[in-house]
Amino acid sequence: MANQRFQNALSRTPQDIPPVWFMRQAGRYHKHYQALRAKHSFMEMCKDADLAAEVAMGPIQDFDFDLAILFSDLLFPLEAMGMGLTYEPAPTLAWQLTPDTVSKLRSPNEAIAGLEFQRDAVRATRAHLPKDKSLIGFVGGPWTLFAYAVEGSHKGELSLAKRYIASFKDFCDKMVPLLEQNIRLQFEGGAEVVMVLDTAAGELSPTMFEETIDSTIKKLAQAFPGKLGYYAKGINPQHLRHPLFRERGLLGGLGFDHRWEMTDVLKTQQLGFIQGNFDQSLLFLEPKAFEARALAYLEGIKKLPIETRAGWVSGLGHGVMPQTPEENVRSMVRLIREVMAR
Repeated sequence: MANQRFQNALSRTPQDIPPVWFMRQAGRYHKHYQALRAKHSFMEMCKDADLAAEVAMGPIQDFDFDLAILFSDLLFPLEAMGMGLTYEPAPTLAWQLTPDTVSKLRSPNEAIAGLEFQRDAVRATRAHLPKDKSLIGFVGGPWTLFAYAVEGSHKGELSLAKRYIASFKDFCDKMVPLLEQNIRLQFEGGAEVVMVLDTAAGELSPTMFEETIDSTIKKLAQAFPGKLGYYAKGINPQHLRHPLFRERGLLGGLGFDHRWEMTDVLKTQQLGFIQGNFDQSLLFLEPKAFEARALAYLEGIKKLPIETRAGWVSGLGHGVMPQTPEENVRSMVRLIREVMAR
């Protein structure tokens, strides 16, 4: 019960056509999502296993992606830790994390019950998925969760989170064990891979990234060797200089945003799967202009030897944005397969 193209990407088996998965493929741009959202709150859609599965299935049925992903939100571990969480419609925490309030966070063993719904949602999604589709889960990266807990968003340069950086260790002493248990729940539900989405990590310098990110991600990778993917928005090659991001057997793969040249990434990265990275904003172009950009991107990758393209999971640089035309999403999936099959 898995997608063969995705399994080939995980094992770096050369193949002409890559598996296709877009971050946020189940989201506000999609009429299927909008119809469900008109009847249910976002929280209900995440926490009701059948609803979460229905949301995740929508883009599989409409666009024929190779992978489904758990429909949820990366902030739920903060709610489980006792910080409260509402969507009005933007996510809002009940209180702000400061050096004085870190001690208020619940212990991982107390908090994990608040995340069991994700295991149930993964299980329900797997039950609905065709046997030839794969299923992955995700969690937020520790730094991204810390930044949101402190700042209340991921916008800007995160100066307050950096000011409170000395509290990051105390935060991680509770959050990393909770994320480990959370990831385990998702694997129990049937996830094949779990992505660690560290959206805010690109705001750190390479030195601070190494000081704050590497050790926490390494702990998670060691608990699930070869089973976790890692994605951070806005990073550059200097952020990935640590052995964690080069050694086989720890991380299962890496995601890259549209700031990277994918042909160079495929030539130089040999760690598991490589996910990305067409610029998601180009999906807003008129269909002919969009198709020209997509073809240029894909033809460049097509010129690489098939062995060089091994491991590629084709997708966007970040994720499908609200109001993205569905026509262009459908065309992108089609073009990936047509161009790479030639």
